[in-house]
Amino acid sequence: MIIVGGGIGGLAAALACGQAGASARVLERAAIFSEAGAGIQMGPNVTRTLHAWGLAEDLKAFGFSPRRLDAKDTQTGQTIGSLCLGHRSLDMYGAPYLTIHRADLHRVLLQKIRDSGLAELSLHSEVQTVQQNLDGVQLRGTNLPAGLTELSQTSALVGADGLWSRTRQFVLPYTAPRVTGMLAYRALVPMQSLPEKLRLQDVNVWLGPRVHAVLYPVKWGEFLNLVVVVQGQTPPHLEDWDHAGKQQDLEAAMGPIHSDLKGILDAVPAWRLWPLCDRAPLQGPQDMVKGRIALLGDAAHPMQPFLAQGAGMAIEDAAALANCWQRLDLPMSERLQMYAHARWARNAKVQQRSIRNGQIFHLRGPMRWARNLAMKLMGESLMDIPWLYAGP
Repeated sequence: MIIVGGGIGGLAAALACGQAGASARVLERAAIFSEAGAGIQMGPNVTRTLHAWGLAEDLKAFGFSPRRLDAKDTQTGQTIGSLCLGHRSLDMYGAPYLTIHRADLHRVLLQKIRDSGLAELSLHSEVQTVQQNLDGVQLRGTNLPAGLTELSQTSALVGADGLWSRTRQFVLPYTAPRVTGMLAYRALVPMQSLPEKLRLQDVNVWLGPRVHAVLYPVKWGEFLNLVVVVQGQTPPHLEDWDHAGKQQDLEAAMGPIHSDLKGILDAVPAWRLWPLCDRAPLQGPQDMVKGRIALLGDAAHPMQPFLAQGAGMAIEDAAALANCWQRLDLPMSERLQMYAHARWARNAKVQQRSIRNGQIFHLRGPMRWARNLAMKLMGESLMDIPWLYAGP
């Protein structure tokens, strides 16, 4: 098996399939294995899978366990809804709710693979063309590692190369990702640089007209991760998704905000800007697999970040792929079809709910007040997501 892409999804697939007995090789275009970006919230559906791979202690070294999730109004500062996390997640779902920086999760997966030797890792390797035949998948590339020639063959090819996946074109006709018209401003702030009353031990989600902010601790609780999503003009060069952001542009897009939120935002030394793109929800298993070629994570189902499950669905994909790989009594194409049938509907549901959440988060006028009232009255029953957190 060859896995294209050495991000979180690709490494998760390599680890899971390696533990299932597959001979996996990861091809990464970049010169180093790294993961840029913001923090990640990992619900119990995700941590349960990672624990099953033997990563519980590794995650303790990097992750943070928030006590609760509080939703607040950006203008009044009032708490409009809360969901207990911590022990409740363990009691109800059998696994913790953790926050972690993307780079730290990537480091955990990469180190586990290196220590175990379950997969081969190759940098600066790029797949250019792919063709299927009766015996497997024939690929041609540049700087392919020893053991692979310029023209090589593999039993299966997994595209885990992200939103702008080049592998995707070998499964589906090429279409560019959708531009949502939303911008995510990202930052990481040392807790010690904040006034003591603003040093969070919980997840805070601030909701306002056409804006919302998500804040939570990462890196053992020593840093605060911030993501603020606003409507705005999409910058050029979308594939270079990481841009410098300007504080004054963010303030203009947000409008008036409560002093507590403003105090946190004012402590940010520098912002990075991430234009949000996605794709329409999956329509069926054919959107994830074609013959011996499978897509995983954002290559198959990039989603808006309003359910905090983008990385989580890639990790769930990896677990399902490994389970199907073990069906050695079936031809490879049938095993991959099993994988697609196991995953497409759940991924589509998460994509749809993410879009819906974004609409709810950014409500204006009377609908905003109705949302706030509903959250106050229904509390945890509205904010909990049993169908998601209980797992596939």
